[in-house]
Amino acid sequence: MHPSIKLFLTGWRGYSGFCETPSVRRNLDSWLRRRLRLVFWRQWQRGRTRFAELRQRGGNRALAAKTSSSALGPWRLSRSPALSFALPNTYFITQVT
Repeated sequence: MHPSIKLFLTGWRGYSGFCETPSVRRNLDSWLRRRLRLVFWRQWQRGRTRFAELRQRGGNRALAAKTSSSALGPWRLSRSPALSFALPNTYFITQVT
């Protein structure tokens, strides 16, 4: 992961630890993970690269093919099962620690 993203996530984790309403923190964490998945999706610019990345990260062949050739926008696809499987929440947690 890019060093500036890691620094940002570490700071965000420290700041949001003082949040008094857990639901607000959960919603913001969820939005941030979705945004990071969108960034990864945009970095994998072509359909072949997207398919290869999804397969390399353990994705199902049919689901990877369907997602990589989808005409939906990046924000919509950032919530897809294929990206959630390829970039699970634990991936982002391990990048921060």
